[in-house]
Amino acid sequence: MTGKVQGVYFRQNTQLTAKEHGVTGWVRNLPDGRVEAVIEGDDAAVRKVVDWCRHGPSSARVDNIEVKHEGYTGEFASFEVTG
Repeated sequence: MTGKVQGVYFRQNTQLTAKEHGVTGWVRNLPDGRVEAVIEGDDAAVRKVVDWCRHGPSSARVDNIEVKHEGYTGEFASFEVTG
């Protein structure tokens, strides 16, 4: 995600949203100012979290979101904030 996505509690709110929808994975800040996330779970739940990421918390401004679909791996036990 690009825009005003760092310093606005984007990662923490993404984690809360992910937990509300029962998905697993992680979210992290990147050095270039973007936020990156891996979201895994039920298709409908993943879509809801991705849709939330399109606007983020009220203090954020999301200019762009890139979605890449990959196969389910089941490697995550929870949804964590990293980096």
